[in-house]
Amino acid sequence: QVDLVESGGGTVQSGGSLRLSCRMPENLFRENSMGWFRAPPGAVGELAREGVAAIKTDGTITLRDSVKGRFAIVQDAEEHTLYLQMNDLKPEDTAVYYCVVAHHLRVMPGGGHAEVAPIYWGQGVQVTVSL
Repeated sequence: QVDLVESGGGTVQSGGSLRLSCRMPENLFRENSMGWFRAPPGAVGELAREGVAAIKTDGTITLRDSVKGRFAIVQDAEEHTLYLQMNDLKPEDTAVYYCVVAHHLRVMPGGGHAEVAPIYWGQGVQVTVSL
């Protein structure tokens, strides 16, 4: 198995901030695109996960429209760790967030996505935004 370890989830009030992290083996970090998907309440299974943010091996970043200006995807190469900085959180951001690593990864404006195998997933962390 491939070990992607997520942390940083929690509960915040509307307008608050959280930072998610995903630490992975160094070889995966070097060789792959990576990003964050989320499963809203009631969504079950990998097919229901929506794209949030992705960064390609060349540094190109794609974000869904609903998080532009609020979320940022950041990499730390020395620690082979991926981050999602989430600011101005809204109740509609409530979801389980998954780190994802793939040969190719791209997020579309409406949360759709394109990816090329092999694909690896973190365990998921809960983010809850209250009113």
